[in-house]
Amino acid sequence: MKIFRNILLFVGLVVTMNPSMAQVSKDSELYKTLKAMDSTYFTAYNTCDMNTQADILAEDIEFYHDQGGLATSKQEILESIEKNICNKVTRVLVEGSFEVHEIKGYGAVALGLHKFNNNHEPDAIPKPSKFIGVWTHQDNKWQMSRIISLH
Repeated sequence: MKIFRNILLFVGLVVTMNPSMAQVSKDSELYKTLKAMDSTYFTAYNTCDMNTQADILAEDIEFYHDQGGLATSKQEILESIEKNICNKVTRVLVEGSFEVHEIKGYGAVALGLHKFNNNHEPDAIPKPSKFIGVWTHQDNKWQMSRIISLH
């Protein structure tokens, strides 16, 4: 498991630091599908739709947060979102930052920049932060299996 984490982090850093790596075309079905999945997930995140979030997060989820550490319990991640995020924070994707990189036979990596608005401090100006999501595609279903959130 530690080897997988190190490989995943390395790949994520290489992809984010090397913009010339082949991302799929924004006109491709894969890009459109992952952009729609990102939108679906974060609409659920922003509206506290826990059922949709649970459906999109894989059972073997690994969530790496630069400030909060590693979380591997889907239930604990969902409980934390419900307790700390619902009606408090709204995520906004930074326009033009979304990229998709195919992983043949597995799924794709989506990455970009997003901002988190504090709903209790409407005048606060959020800073963009990086995200990396590893999406699996099995049985005609897309799910996030790995998430890296860097603030």
